[in-house]
Amino acid sequence: MKNYVLTTAAVLGLAVQPLMAETVEKTSTLNVEDAMDALENAVTNAGATVFARVDHAQGAVSIEQELPDAQLLIFGNPMIGTPVMQQDLRAGLVLPLHVLIYDNSGVTTIRFEDAGSLFEGLDVAPDAPFIERINGALNGLTNQATGG
Repeated sequence: MKNYVLTTAAVLGLAVQPLMAETVEKTSTLNVEDAMDALENAVTNAGATVFARVDHAQGAVSIEQELPDAQLLIFGNPMIGTPVMQQDLRAGLVLPLHVLIYDNSGVTTIRFEDAGSLFEGLDVAPDAPFIERINGALNGLTNQATGG
């Protein structure tokens, strides 16, 4: 029983960790759909792979519920992600990267997790050069979705 409790606590602690990561927020002059299109194009043009585009609002409609427009883009590039996972395979729990774009009371908001805090709690060096590369990529890609 003791091992079960310790295992459960460890799993829950790791599962909650990404939710507490520091997030970066930007606004866009575009609507959610157009901002996500711009982000997806930027990701593809940068040579990264788009794994999924999740439309949370459409999911709500499918069960006859409502949510404001909200879409999540899941993407990655092994040139950036592999070095992280070489330090700690558990980084696969938070990789690939993801960006949420949503309607925040009429303001299109872009939100993503800062790479420095994204990997907290893992055996990833906080000063690893790839953290700056990931944050630079996220900032550059999301800037293209701001409409500015």
